[in-house]
Amino acid sequence: MKAVVYFGKHDARVSNFKEPPMGEDCVKIAVSYCGICGTDIHKFNGMGGSRPVIPPVVLGHEASGIVVDVGSKVTNFKVGDRVVADPNWSCSHCYYCKNGKTHLCENSRGVVKGFAEYICPPESNVYKIPDSLSMEHAALTEPLSCSIHGMDLAEVKTGDTVLIVGMGSIGSMMVELARISGASNIIVVEPVKEKEPLAKKLGATLFIDPTTQNVNQVVKDAGIENVQHVIECVGLKNTIENSFEYAGKGATVVLFGLGDPNNPPVFNQYNAFQKELVIKTSFVNPHTTQRAINLLSHDQIHCDDIIVKIMDPEEVPKELATKTYFNKGKVLVRMSGKEN
Repeated sequence: MKAVVYFGKHDARVSNFKEPPMGEDCVKIAVSYCGICGTDIHKFNGMGGSRPVIPPVVLGHEASGIVVDVGSKVTNFKVGDRVVADPNWSCSHCYYCKNGKTHLCENSRGVVKGFAEYICPPESNVYKIPDSLSMEHAALTEPLSCSIHGMDLAEVKTGDTVLIVGMGSIGSMMVELARISGASNIIVVEPVKEKEPLAKKLGATLFIDPTTQNVNQVVKDAGIENVQHVIECVGLKNTIENSFEYAGKGATVVLFGLGDPNNPPVFNQYNAFQKELVIKTSFVNPHTTQRAINLLSHDQIHCDDIIVKIMDPEEVPKELATKTYFNKGKVLVRMSGKEN
């Protein structure tokens, strides 16, 4: 089958690759669309993803598609079903699974390699989607489910103030989720001024360019007494460090962006101590896939504004290297593009 394959640092190519094995509990899916994630770029740059990367391996995990075959033990799916798949499989019997932390499973593995013609995840990882939800929009399920987990960790209450660092596709989703959660002030810190109209459309009440403005001073001048939640969606050393500075007293800081393991941020424990910060990290998407489908199916997310480019597989290696469109929003790869 045709796939975008990672062979090593800065080496991704469209190649013929063996189809994934079809187990008795698996659902074979013809991929319609698959989104480019920041972890794909991390892998391309030789920094790994949520799990160790052993090339050659097919990239991509944000897939939507149509069922073309089912294993002998599959009971809930049939050929022709429109579906998405959670890429994170857990064993259900280790310590973490038995204690409700399936995303921390000791035996976890990725079961979706979506820049390919076909994927064969276990039935437990597959979710039906309604006919009203397009395959393009459905491809946002996985990143939205991860964002929901991050927002859950932030524990935003109605009337709270939320500051979001970075206005890429994840930052855009976080703005929408903060709005849906009832935040009264939604502050976006983003150096690309051209993103301000979209931020405001999605629900931001204040847009700050950190390269030309003092973020804390602008927040104070706006009459906001305390930033109670900061969600960092970039993963750069400086944006992570700045997130601690933006946080108000008693705030929760959620580190969502995937950082560079070779360039970690400097953590000033004393400053955090003085503000009694709660610092959390967000890892994948435990038990949030159906919630993401529900939001997408009821038009709660401005998908067409978040998706900035749909490309063919042959364009992916260049995009991984240049991030020409990725820096503007969500990029989808059209594997078949089929809706039915």
